Amino acid sequence: MKVTPLAIPDVLVLEPQVFGDSRGFFFESFNQQKFERALDRRVEFVQDNHSRSARHVLRGLHYQIRQAQGKLVRVVHGEVFDVAVDLRRSSPTFGRWVGQVLSAENKLQMWIPEGFAHGFVVTSESAEFLYKTTDFWAPEHERCIAWDDPELAIEWPIESAPELSGKDRLGVSLLEAELFS
Repeated sequence: MKVTPLAIPDVLVLEPQVFGDSRGFFFESFNQQKFERALDRRVEFVQDNHSRSARHVLRGLHYQIRQAQGKLVRVVHGEVFDVAVDLRRSSPTFGRWVGQVLSAENKLQMWIPEGFAHGFVVTSESAEFLYKTTDFWAPEHERCIAWDDPELAIEWPIESAPELSGKDRLGVSLLEAELFS
């Protein structure tokens, strides 16, 4: 597994070693020992999630202010542009974002640690998105930052307004958001 830090070094892209031939392919999608070695810390995942979304659906920017979740994300069908935003006030990269194309074809994964908001937009006809979390979903602690917050200026690869859930339409600005220390 090749591990590459992004411009915010706590956010990592993981590239598996893929073994393929005319029959198809095989790769190890998760190995606890290798993952913890890459992070240099112990991580316990407690929940796996699977979502399917159509083209132009944007989900996010989500986080839990309590029971903060680290997320290991990947795409098994289609393609998304995946984004992590640093919400840790004490961080030198506070308020900055990083993005990465994740697809079934490139087989990349992204690690988004606790203290970050997360979102993605589907850039293919549809996408199936899998992610592991380090804490359970707690709707009472869930928060959402507006996908189009000018303070963040995320460069989403879209030409028109995305399709949002009702919850995501109510996202607040970074300046109004509840943040991590």
